[in-house]
Amino acid sequence: SVAQALKVGCTVEPEHFENVTLYFSDIVGFTTISANSEPIEVVDLLNDLYTLFDAIIGNHDVYKVETIGDAYMVASGLPVPNGNRHAAEITNMALDILSAVGTFKMRHMPEVPVRIRIGLHSGPCVAGVVGLTMPRYCLFGDTVNTASRMEATGMPYRIHVSCSTVKILQDLNMGYKVQLRGKTEMKGKAVEETYWLIGKTGFTKPLPVPPELKSGPEMTKDFKLMLQKAVRKISTVRQVAQLTMVDEGNVMMHHH
Repeated sequence: SVAQALKVGCTVEPEHFENVTLYFSDIVGFTTISANSEPIEVVDLLNDLYTLFDAIIGNHDVYKVETIGDAYMVASGLPVPNGNRHAAEITNMALDILSAVGTFKMRHMPEVPVRIRIGLHSGPCVAGVVGLTMPRYCLFGDTVNTASRMEATGMPYRIHVSCSTVKILQDLNMGYKVQLRGKTEMKGKAVEETYWLIGKTGFTKPLPVPPELKSGPEMTKDFKLMLQKAVRKISTVRQVAQLTMVDEGNVMMHHH
């Protein structure tokens, strides 16, 4: 395995994979959440969320590539190829993750929903280990950029799927339900038809209801209002807590 080779100090040759499916997700409004939270609260949020994700990916034939801040990247079809099952593995995992996120609560702002955006894309890629002191298994190629772009052009509580993944899902004929989103502009690329994955026959877990497909600014406004309310609530709680501490401090002083 890659890990064994690394332990022995061997270099691992980069490997080309004909077809894999990639998953990207991130938290919509994460910057706003962070700006209104203590650093430790952000750490707790990401730890709680990734613990949840990690438990889910264990049920699928997938490989967690990395997490950067609030972004989470998973692949299937590598390091061990699995025919064209990779599209189904990632799609099933994405449905499971979306379902779990629907009921996920932040410890410090339980009333603010954590809305993630998910992007899926299939294609060829090269995987190799990069770095000596902190070796990491990294993926390279246009497929990675397109998958990341699918996520970036997605919407909260939605799974945005490229044409290449949809084709494989249709070939697999396992009852995946998709809805045409229309033409999406891929960065520095032609415009492509993309899809929303809305479910699967036999998938009965509840999925969170995505916000209506309105314009970005409108949505951001709604989210900011919700956050402001939560933050006001928290700061009130904090003020009360500080007052209580001041009182206790005074009591302590009187004892002397």
